[in-house]
Amino acid sequence: MVEASPVVLDGQSLSADDVVRVARYHSPVALHADGLARLEASWRASQRLVVRRQVYGRTTGVGANRDQIVSTEGWAEHGLRLLRSHAGGLGGMLPEEQVRAMMVVRLNQLLAGGAGVRPAVADALLAALNSSCYPGVHEYGAIGTGDLTALAETGLTLLGERYWLGSTQTPDPIELDSGDALALISSNALTIGMAGLAWKDAHQLLKATSVVAALSFLAVDGAVEAYDERVHQGRPHPGQVAVAAEMRRLIGDPPRPAARIQDPFGYRCFPQIHGPAVDAATDLARVLDVEFNAAAENPLIVADHFGPSDDAAYHHGAFHSAYLGQALDRLRLSMLHTGHLSTARLATLVEPNFTGLRPFLAEGVRGSSGVMILEYSANSALAEVRTLAEPASIGNAVVSRGQEENSSFAFQSASQALRSLSAFRLVLACEVVAAVRALRLRGDHAGHAVVAGGFRGRGVEAEPGHGGPAAEPGRGGGFGAARRLRGVLTSRWPGRVGGCQFEARAKAG
Repeated sequence: MVEASPVVLDGQSLSADDVVRVARYHSPVALHADGLARLEASWRASQRLVVRRQVYGRTTGVGANRDQIVSTEGWAEHGLRLLRSHAGGLGGMLPEEQVRAMMVVRLNQLLAGGAGVRPAVADALLAALNSSCYPGVHEYGAIGTGDLTALAETGLTLLGERYWLGSTQTPDPIELDSGDALALISSNALTIGMAGLAWKDAHQLLKATSVVAALSFLAVDGAVEAYDERVHQGRPHPGQVAVAAEMRRLIGDPPRPAARIQDPFGYRCFPQIHGPAVDAATDLARVLDVEFNAAAENPLIVADHFGPSDDAAYHHGAFHSAYLGQALDRLRLSMLHTGHLSTARLATLVEPNFTGLRPFLAEGVRGSSGVMILEYSANSALAEVRTLAEPASIGNAVVSRGQEENSSFAFQSASQALRSLSAFRLVLACEVVAAVRALRLRGDHAGHAVVAGGFRGRGVEAEPGHGGPAAEPGRGGGFGAARRLRGVLTSRWPGRVGGCQFEARAKAG
């Protein structure tokens, strides 16, 4: 599905939603004149600088070869040698949406005006995005200090040395200046793009989690006082306060009185445990807003408006992705705890003492298993979330003859986040099937109001092509709720909890 309205890149205002539109839904891309002006000025400054002083990667080698001076006679081939030597990625090929996310992030960063790369590079990336072709990029090669292999493979594709994938309408090959190679690959654009996709998925799932928890709450006649505003004013962590307010909004006035003076932690402590995940996603969004629009190339080429004599090249370490890697690590860990609560609530939904229904929400003849197996499946998926929650940033690598002695492993953290969210989505899907079934068996129609509320205002957003609240009118009770949530819980991984079996488990014995 291609969205008609373009995403306009200016090097200063790219958002995660923009990245998702381009990467997943192939929205067209346009370049703002201000960004192009910064790109042009930075490139011209780089051309003036190399005739006055040594500039890392342009007139020298890279890494531990930083002191090796490249003769002026060798400049013509220097950039090409660098790309060929660094295009050493390993493993399988990354999916199209992740590579497109890398491309749009890198293109936007070039417009921030610090790379000193020739405008033809931006033109070629733009043409590739708009024609839906992309370079083949291998999975392994980054350690959180620059996505060197992925971007070197991209550079060789721009030159015509490697094949484009996707559309056959490919950009014409370009030529690179000696300094363009390092200027292109000095970025974490792949990691940042993948993190943007992960943030979007997490953002949707965190919202959906509140809706699913509210459905389970109604199915077990929970005690709403645990979400009272006065409780959370006494300990006002932002995420906790927001989650409690959302639960009050979704539940409203419960149709039945509370069945217990105190509920299990899956209900009573939901704001306190889900809140940190909401805060982690908020912090990740803040980091991404910086990274999407960063001029972080090493060296940073600054074209001063006061004249050529004020051009400068700054050698620095802004390519290190500690902020991003640790923000992603925190998100995965916090969502694990949210996942624990989902399986805990699922356990109450199959328990007659909480629902007043038969064990495992069974119907029909005695001994029917109902949704018994959902607990096994949910805990199996949660085990994957738990495994992937280990911080990638606890690792380290010392490379390039000891010159680069710290690594953030942000790429690994972003990759783990996408895999973890895939499994987390399945955990939540198991809970919503049981909650919907319990509400239906109890003849409770409050679930539809909860989900309708979840799709309004701050609630769950429908993904393009998967139907929001207007896509299908409610059909009464929890079954309408299942239809509305299904798109959120299955849209990124179709077939994993397919529509037919999703509905069938909500209806059948």
